[in-house]
Amino acid sequence: MAFTLPALTYDYTALEPYIDASTMNIHHTKHHQTYINNINAALDKFPELKSLGIVDLNKAVSTDVIPKDIATIVRNNGGGHYNHAFFWKVLGPPSDNNGPSDALKSAIDADFGSMDDMKAKFNAAAAARFGSGWAWLGLKPDGHLSVSSTANQDNTLQPTADEQAIPIIGLDVWEHAYYLKYQNRRPEYIAAFWKVCNWEQVNANYALALKGEVPL
Repeated sequence: MAFTLPALTYDYTALEPYIDASTMNIHHTKHHQTYINNINAALDKFPELKSLGIVDLNKAVSTDVIPKDIATIVRNNGGGHYNHAFFWKVLGPPSDNNGPSDALKSAIDADFGSMDDMKAKFNAAAAARFGSGWAWLGLKPDGHLSVSSTANQDNTLQPTADEQAIPIIGLDVWEHAYYLKYQNRRPEYIAAFWKVCNWEQVNANYALALKGEVPL
């Protein structure tokens, strides 16, 4: 089955003034759609891989499961599709920003010291990612939370990640995610992200991760 562009649960204007409608429209309908088109075209050459699904494709990056002919395409565009499908759900209107669940807050306090300390570490990882990439809050196999960043369209599901983890929060720091509004002021965009972070979804992501399931 071919991958398709997921519909958003909010309007492109819903994240204003923190993320502008034009960026959301272009990011969703152009950039994300391109990743989908590319991964579908690659899998048409190896239809036996279509049953894997986008999560298992990402887990198989740089393994023998993915033929060398399409390995880079799957890493870049399979990663791009998963990352964006995940990202749209982590965003939400500012009025819906209710904060972490008691369980997640306790885990954040235990692993980082406080919510502010976690945000500071996350923001630093996002700001320090050279060029294009993503920042992540994830649940590691040992049950602890971690903050990390990945280059390009890599993510923490992929075996190539410096630190593998089930994603709980992901932030796109490619320039196409913020340049129309923030130009070269990436730290301002990162700070604004917390105004539109959908904590209800993040809490659900954490609950799934605790069970070893990957949110999508």
